[in-house]
Formats: sequence, structure tokens, C-alpha cells
Amino acid sequence: MGDLLLIRHGQASFGAADYDRLSPVGEQQSLSLGAWLAAHEAPPAHVVRGALRRHAQTAEHCLRAAGLDAPVEVVSALDELDHVELLARHRPDLDGHEALAAELRAAADPHRAFQQMFVAAVDRWTAGAHDHEYLRPWPQFRRGVLEALTALAARARDSEGDTWVVTSGGPIAVIAAHLFGTPPERSFALSWPLANTGLSRVRVNGSGPQMVTYNAWPHLAGDTALLTYR
Repeated sequence: MGDLLLIRHGQASFGAADYDRLSPVGEQQSLSLGAWLAAHEAPPAHVVRGALRRHAQTAEHCLRAAGLDAPVEVVSALDELDHVELLARHRPDLDGHEALAAELRAAADPHRAFQQMFVAAVDRWTAGAHDHEYLRPWPQFRRGVLEALTALAARARDSEGDTWVVTSGGPIAVIAAHLFGTPPERSFALSWPLANTGLSRVRVNGSGPQMVTYNAWPHLAGDTALLTYR
């Protein structure tokens, strides 16, 4: 019987036209994670990731630093929500990346301005009044994540080792809210403090999956430059 070790991806490229790739900090976070896992954890029975590039790069750097050449299974239900679509639905006046970037550059604190805008966009998405406007509405997103959790947990019960799951803050928050009994509409309150390459451990036993560790970052301890949240 093995645990599910949920890994949030390393820092992506905030402010770039192509957000979906690791920044240099994200690469180093992933390498540090791999080295820490090699020193403190047994090799995994399975490695799973979402289909995004930042998931692939995080898994690649982590496994390389851990000295592992393991196959990696892609599970698209572990992808992050589409922040581009959510922002476009929330702020249709911002037509494309350049318009958004210009607004953020004009803000006194671009990161804070983006976070406030993104929280509002997520709130609109999860409220339920606009489901028909989204390619992947909130109920579908949540259902897909929880179905993936059920499938991974079932396999983990028969595994001799843990399953490393590289994904994003959204799916991790959905899983945590489900296991903590948090109302679904409050799921994303659990995602905002998630650290890049943070670890959340789900124990699988006869009573069902249980969250035993949430958002730990021992591999980043002592290096504040590597502790990021976006």
C-alpha cells in the first residue's frame, strides 16, 4: 500500500507570453525537490503528471535530480484550470495578453494586482451562474480531479511504493477540500498559499484516502529565494 505524494509544479513564467514553462527559479525548485526526495523517500512505484509543460518540466528535473529514470504517466484531469479563459470571461475588456500585461504594468504591485484579478475570476467561475460560458466549467473540472483521485488511490492500495503526482494548485486544492470536508465553493481558498514544488501527502487505507500532510516544503528550507507561490 502506497501514499499519493501530490507535488505542485515549480514556479512558472509569470508575465511572459508563454506562462506554461518553468522559470529558472522553478527549475531549481524542482531539482532541490528531487535531491530531497532521493535522500528521504523510497523510489516511487508510479509517477503521474498533468499534461501541461510545467508539469512535464517539473517531473523531468525532479526525477533527474533524484537519479531516477522512471516512466511518467500523463493524466489530463490533473491539468490546471485555464486561467486565460477565466480572466477573459471576467475581464472581456482586456483583449489578449498584451492588454492584460499593460494593465498589470500600470499597477503599483503587478503581482498583487494579478492575484486580486485572478481570485475574482475564479470566484466567478465557481459561483455556478456562468457555467455555460466556459469550455470546462467548474463542476466538470472538480469531477475530473476527484475521479482521478479515486483511480490513483485504488491503484495505490495495491502498490508497493508511493505514487508521485505532479500537478497544479487547483487540482491539489480540490482534493484537499474534498478530503477536509471544505465546501466545494471554498476550494480555492486552499490553493492560494500553496508553495511551488510544495508536497501534500494523501494516505490510502481501508477507510479511504486521507490528507496527512499539506503544503510542506522541507527541500526549500533555509533558502527564502526559492520559496515562491506563483
